[in-house]
Amino acid sequence: MQTGTFQPAKSVIRVSPYEGHTSYAPYTCTQCVEGWCMTACPVGAITITLVGAKDVVDDRCVGCKLCTIACPYGTIFYDPDTRKAFKCNLCGGAPACAEACPTAAIVYEAVETCDWLGEFANERSMRLLAVGGR
Repeated sequence: MQTGTFQPAKSVIRVSPYEGHTSYAPYTCTQCVEGWCMTACPVGAITITLVGAKDVVDDRCVGCKLCTIACPYGTIFYDPDTRKAFKCNLCGGAPACAEACPTAAIVYEAVETCDWLGEFANERSMRLLAVGGR
């Protein structure tokens, strides 16, 4: 999502501190196969683009924030100015962040996605159900 201005709060790439702020790791939407944000949206405002990105359709988004709650990665955000959700949409297949990165630290590679959280979620669900939902 390009705004044309320097607005870190509206960036779809966030940086997470680790080990007492001794190292940092960037993260953004992984465009997961599961699409929890898309499934949670009650008005169908999140669609899949031709490049496979989950994209928020502003005209349909009602700003309920359910998608932000549903995303286990914390990579879909709410803009209080527009009252809409927003996330990485891969800029139509040519992410501007990768193009603009002066050190080539951001690289866009079209790869097969996989469900690396699903097995964990299934096991956890089974354990929780076995102990009565606690």
